Amino acid sequence: MFPLGLLLALPFALAQSSPVIDLGYAQYQGTVDTATNTTILLGIRYAAAPLGDLRFRAPQPPVDVAGVQQATVAPNECMQASTGASTTNPLDSRAVQVSPSEDCLFVNVYYPSDAAGTPLKDLPTLVWIHGGGYIAGQASSANGEDIIKQSNHNVVVVTIQYRLGIFGFLAGSALKNDGALNAGLLDQDFALRWVNQHITKFGGDPSKVTIWGESAGAGSVLQHVVANGGKTEPQLFRGAITSSTFLPSQYPFDDPISEFIFSEVVSGVNCTSASDALTCLRAADGSLLGTVNNNINLGGFFGTFSTVPVIDGEFITQRPTLSFLEGKVNGEALLSVTNTFEGTVFVNQKVDVEAGPYSLELFPKFTSTQADTVATLYGGLGTDLFQADAIQGESIFICPTYYMLHAFPGKSFKGEFAIPPGLHGNDVAYYFPGGVAPPFNNTDFINAFAQSFTSFIINLDPNDKVSNTITPSWNEYVLGNTEMLFNKTNATPGLPVVQPFGTSAALLERCQFWNSVGNLTGQ
Repeated sequence: MFPLGLLLALPFALAQSSPVIDLGYAQYQGTVDTATNTTILLGIRYAAAPLGDLRFRAPQPPVDVAGVQQATVAPNECMQASTGASTTNPLDSRAVQVSPSEDCLFVNVYYPSDAAGTPLKDLPTLVWIHGGGYIAGQASSANGEDIIKQSNHNVVVVTIQYRLGIFGFLAGSALKNDGALNAGLLDQDFALRWVNQHITKFGGDPSKVTIWGESAGAGSVLQHVVANGGKTEPQLFRGAITSSTFLPSQYPFDDPISEFIFSEVVSGVNCTSASDALTCLRAADGSLLGTVNNNINLGGFFGTFSTVPVIDGEFITQRPTLSFLEGKVNGEALLSVTNTFEGTVFVNQKVDVEAGPYSLELFPKFTSTQADTVATLYGGLGTDLFQADAIQGESIFICPTYYMLHAFPGKSFKGEFAIPPGLHGNDVAYYFPGGVAPPFNNTDFINAFAQSFTSFIINLDPNDKVSNTITPSWNEYVLGNTEMLFNKTNATPGLPVVQPFGTSAALLERCQFWNSVGNLTGQ
């Protein structure tokens, strides 16, 4: 859930100041990488700092700032937390540290330019939403220059930040009455509206926006696809890409589980006796809230995330799986990729639990009836541990991807990333290979894989290629359930294997079960 790249670091001799971009409320100046003719602006504020009375509220427009702001330093990341019952802190693996802060609503923009930093015109635009379980991550983990390179300088890239953990996803009736539910999603929506308004100043075309994310970033894409009952106005994107779609239990905002977490937060910051709990929370010290945020998520069931989106009745009107069944979606086309073993990193590999009991832990509203069905469906897949891995991976990542694909008939494409070990997050190094080389450092494979996405961003079709790659003709998913496999041969270092294959009928049967119990899983 935490695959993170390197922050941008330009060689001094190859960098020069970019033209000043006037956004009306502020002016920003970034850096031109003259070696690649790419201009980079880091830390552009797109919304007001959500501090004080704005804590737990919908994002607001940024205040006017005089003078030219230097957009040359990575912005502070949003407040972070740890995964449930993690034995090590996954944030410790970050290559570059940036400070966590509540004042974190910034975007980074990368655009193709000439050597002086003048943008090209009317380019398709990618908005990248980082992953991290809705509790961690930052915009600067993704270097937009990698995407621009793979697009042959035909894409503008925006990477966004949004409030995380309890700062972005605290729920409960109190928030409904005096605050904002799904504030983190509203931040993302606000950023997309910022793109719609301002991207022409960076050479982008607001009518050709694609949103893409990995893990919780892909889950965020899913949320925007179903937002507003599929009738978001104006339409903020035409293309959607999900890498490892993440759909954990998404309960109503006033579900007992949502209210329990709210009560835990109130108790954790000593606001239980306050006449107005939210007023007390807004006055609480940010570092204390950060500690409570971490403790709540750390105390969750292994590999799960306690602060995730909810059904708020306005932005997210119903369970996402119902929206897919009813075809209530935003966007014109979808490209989705899952990894072979999505669930492994979210299951305690030191504990053997049978399939049925594991499903009861993962989905607390299950009864023995559903647990027995899970045991039957997964009983023949291998060891108890392998079955638990499969239950986690299929119910939360893989099956929701298929539900989403079916909501775009004739306009969706499905791929599988299988480079060993094929775990969750292993694919990210191939989207952003400009820092540390990916493990299978094969140019033909990297171009075939990465350019499938950039081709889709530009043309809404991976077959309309940026350049000639080894990827064969890629059928829409609904045509015989055809997928594209991205793998390599077993030999070392191996040769690329990029070829179509048919979706497993047994997998689709298991997905049909998970879809049928969405009212219990909260999906």
